[in-house]
Amino acid sequence: QVQLVESGGGLVQAGGSLRLSCAASGRLFSRNTAGWYRQAPGKQRELVATITSGGNTNYADSVKGRFTISRDNAKNTVYLQMNSLKPEDTGVYFCNLEVVVNVEGAKYAHWGQGTQVTVSS
Repeated sequence: QVQLVESGGGLVQAGGSLRLSCAASGRLFSRNTAGWYRQAPGKQRELVATITSGGNTNYADSVKGRFTISRDNAKNTVYLQMNSLKPEDTGVYFCNLEVVVNVEGAKYAHWGQGTQVTVSS
């Protein structure tokens, strides 16, 4: 089983920065893709950024150049550095780990409980 625990959310003014952390339990973290998603009030959950086990990254267009995802496999932790924050970045941020479950490549998504990020204008 995998448990994901996020931390680092909070209230920040527009233009400020926050760093989110997500600590994973178990031995599956280093071999699988991790990511961050967010959900604003009244909206669907959306991808923010992902990072593969090899360190390849992918970002939503809305955060490119402002957010950086990274991982420390020795600490079973994935990070999201958020700079130049905007009010539209407000939402609950969820950590995700996509675990490959069979030889065909099927995946199971594990989720954290979420951490609130609020950006005031």
